[in-house]
Amino acid sequence: MKEKQMKRHKIHRRKFTTMADGTDAVLTIHELQGAGSGPTVGISASIHGNENVGSQIVRAIWPQLLEAEISGRLLVMPVANPRAFAVNRRFTPIDELNLNRQFPGSDSGCFSDHLAAAITREFLEKIDIHIDLHAGTDRPTVDYVYIMNNERLSRAFGSRVLYRPRQGLGGTSYQGTTKTVTVDQRGISSIVVELGGGIVAQEPYVSRGCDGVINILRAAGSLAGEPAPPPPQIVVGGIEIVRPKQGGWLETEAPPLGEEIGDGAVLGRVVSPYTFEELEVIQSPVKRGIMILSHLNRNLVEPGDYGYMVGDMETAEESR
Repeated sequence: MKEKQMKRHKIHRRKFTTMADGTDAVLTIHELQGAGSGPTVGISASIHGNENVGSQIVRAIWPQLLEAEISGRLLVMPVANPRAFAVNRRFTPIDELNLNRQFPGSDSGCFSDHLAAAITREFLEKIDIHIDLHAGTDRPTVDYVYIMNNERLSRAFGSRVLYRPRQGLGGTSYQGTTKTVTVDQRGISSIVVELGGGIVAQEPYVSRGCDGVINILRAAGSLAGEPAPPPPQIVVGGIEIVRPKQGGWLETEAPPLGEEIGDGAVLGRVVSPYTFEELEVIQSPVKRGIMILSHLNRNLVEPGDYGYMVGDMETAEESR
């Protein structure tokens, strides 16, 4: 078995520049070559460095993928943004840019442009299906899946709430900002998952993530077996991001993720850690909403941080 695994498993460390400290900046990509024909599926995580639940999902699922009979090929990039990942920061610390707004990148731009160009060249241009794993950072927790250009595979992940964007996503790995080849332009099936995060135990989200990725791979024909049918799902066409205007302790009163919330209902309160004064009451901004990002416990926030994300049920499609 080990010999068989070694023949079909390769680790590529792709250098794309040299840092000022003399170290190489590299992308680590695992390649699993299957015996039969099938699509090339790319799985990536931690494009934002403080969203490491996706990397945990990749680590947890890896032994199963090594043992599985694969049709086609898998390219797995467990950490897309190593510099940000190492310091648990959303943005690349070299230039403080959002990597997921720099695609398809450029070899003549800032460091994040170089990194985006390397990911485009070494990963995105070589795959047919992209499973892009995101999370709610190290404070808020999130739970939904985007519907981009392959609704069947997006639904196959198994989340109860999905989001169909009405506007473009310029600069993301899905849709870059120039006419260079991007996922959208090549017709690559893109599944963007938002799951987990927060100062809570991540095992339930990691377990769900593993099940969801395996189900997508079955639905795509990469793994043998019938995919499990998705649960009843809600698709919203609008999401409201609610950011606190005051900094302090954010004390949540919102219902659990995936549950509905009424117009003007209190999502949470910002309280001063110093005087214990209530500084702000945060209310739901939609008449009928569904929770998709929340702080599940008392967290310290700055003005303008992610507070809550509420799906607008007025834009929801019929459940199925």
